Amino acid sequence: MGTSGITETDIANYLANTPGFFERNAELLAAIQLTSPHGQRAVSLQERQMEMLRDRIKGLEHKIVEMIRNGQDNVAISDRLHRWTRALMDTADPADLPAVLVAELKHQFLIPQAGVRVWGVDAAYAGQPFAQGVSDDARSFANSLTLPYCGVNSGFEPVRWLDDPSTVMSIALVPLRRGDTAFGLVVLGSPDPTRYSADMGTEFLLRIGELAGAAFTRLLPAAR
Repeated sequence: MGTSGITETDIANYLANTPGFFERNAELLAAIQLTSPHGQRAVSLQERQMEMLRDRIKGLEHKIVEMIRNGQDNVAISDRLHRWTRALMDTADPADLPAVLVAELKHQFLIPQAGVRVWGVDAAYAGQPFAQGVSDDARSFANSLTLPYCGVNSGFEPVRWLDDPSTVMSIALVPLRRGDTAFGLVVLGSPDPTRYSADMGTEFLLRIGELAGAAFTRLLPAAR
């Protein structure tokens, strides 16, 4: 049988499906020479295999280091979230909750600017600054959010709740809910246009919204 019709694929399939070939032709293993990926020198098959194993081990080491770093980052975020949550729980006067939420968000998570507004509050808190200046459009927008909004500052009304809205380039908007109805909105602002982007994960912000929403129900009329 001639070899003119044999392809590299045929040879590879033959070797893969004939494990006894190199047992019967062991001298080939020592004779085969390959080009090293780290230079033009020729190396034996065994040396080439060792180089491949070393490269694979290096790749695994990099992945392990990245996993450790991500784990450390997640632990740090968890600790900050715990301290922020504890600050809300330690707030005795419900009227102080918005100020505590904003101050602790900025402190724990290094957020340049933050603000919050709440509507439909109990009559005892209706005169508080955090219960003022929210349009019907802003309330409808908050109610329509199924997930926190992250992206560029396109002139959203909540940006005006921040201390220096003219410097805000990107924002995150997190609704506060009781049941399925939004009764408040947290706004986070940054001068960095990439700090809050449309493709970022929102799991952390979702937790912020759920925890703050649970705490802020103290500002609402008792559920009937």
